[in-house]
Amino acid sequence: MVYDVRSRSLDAIPTLRPRAPWPGAEHQTGIHALQINPSRTLLATGARNSCELAIYSLPTLDPVCVGEAHKDWILDMCWLDDEFLVTGSRDSRLALWRAPPSPLARPGPAAHQHYVAPVAVRECRAGQKVRALTFNAKWREIAALTLNGYIHVFSAHSFRQTLSRKLPSCQDLVCLATQESGIYAIGCKSYTLLLDCRTLQSVKKITSRYNGCGIRSASFRGDMLTIGTGLGLLMFYDLRAGKYLESNIHSSKIVTLKASRGYVFPDEEADGFNQGKYVPAIYTHCYDDSGTRIFTAGGPLPAPLVGNYAGLWQ
Repeated sequence: MVYDVRSRSLDAIPTLRPRAPWPGAEHQTGIHALQINPSRTLLATGARNSCELAIYSLPTLDPVCVGEAHKDWILDMCWLDDEFLVTGSRDSRLALWRAPPSPLARPGPAAHQHYVAPVAVRECRAGQKVRALTFNAKWREIAALTLNGYIHVFSAHSFRQTLSRKLPSCQDLVCLATQESGIYAIGCKSYTLLLDCRTLQSVKKITSRYNGCGIRSASFRGDMLTIGTGLGLLMFYDLRAGKYLESNIHSSKIVTLKASRGYVFPDEEADGFNQGKYVPAIYTHCYDDSGTRIFTAGGPLPAPLVGNYAGLWQ
């Protein structure tokens, strides 16, 4: 879905269909990631089959290609530059892709997408199910987070695994972010773990003010770490001050942005669902170029519930 904040119009962009016979409903779990390349000319996301990559041209959103390689759902992806992209999947593999020219730069119908194979595929040694990816531009490395509690590092030049580390007593690992100065942030069930990019050793454990909230998204903007939670709250941690951003110098109350209800449809058989206490989890967020607006999006955490949430903060 594409929402124009100026005209307030909403457009549905068709997902790109697989070339092979339809593998079944177990391979369709929706879109788990969406990334734009640095020059903002290409958008990468999931295809109709959740195991496949889809790339569109911008700003027209014409289809460019469908990438076929993974045997399980693609859960995250990151651009290395304007051409090269890495995907991570529940099949415990990373795939390196080179985007073909956009439809405007090649002959043929603009609405016809190509089917492409990856440049390379790598098994994530010691890793089970790649959950999150981030590109460390300073060190030219790709960091991958796997659901069995490991972080792995791959060289962007050779696309080979160079380092892995078992994380200390981390539960519910779902998000990973990198800071230019050399810090990785990993979201856990009740805290955010900061690691040194060079050694993968722990630098700091940022405990959440809300127990068991579940860190669902994280991003850096300079020395400010922004944290999205499963409680519908966005929090801000100042790395230089070593504390959460507070409302004023005379109060210890931290600054939070609270998500609105969004849309939710409870399954009639969902036991214990309290309509009055529902809040959506913030699965993703990002700043605009000016740093004055934040986009947040998410939806229900409980599996029986169906819904979504999106908000724009200024």
